[in-house]
Amino acid sequence: MDLKQIIPNMEKTFGTLEFAGEASVLTRREDGREKVISRTYNLYSSIQKADSIQVIIPAIAGAIDLPYETKVKLIEPRITAEGYRIGDSGFTNYVLSADTIVKA
Repeated sequence: MDLKQIIPNMEKTFGTLEFAGEASVLTRREDGREKVISRTYNLYSSIQKADSIQVIIPAIAGAIDLPYETKVKLIEPRITAEGYRIGDSGFTNYVLSADTIVKA
């Protein structure tokens, strides 16, 4: 059995989340036009001490424009692992994705 994703307990893992704005937009050229694939947003966590947490939302959810530091929750959150190699060393990035972000 392959581990494809982890469904986190959001309250225990991240505590309260606050919206911190859009970080980036991933696009791809299709039929000579730029098509939005996904948007990445920054969130603040009451538990995690990092500057911010990034979450990837698919383009179908549309752009999310909430006031700064609005309390939010993620719909259908999941964490996946992406491995990569630099030289003889292996590294892992943990990627948080969700279907959308809504006000808490």
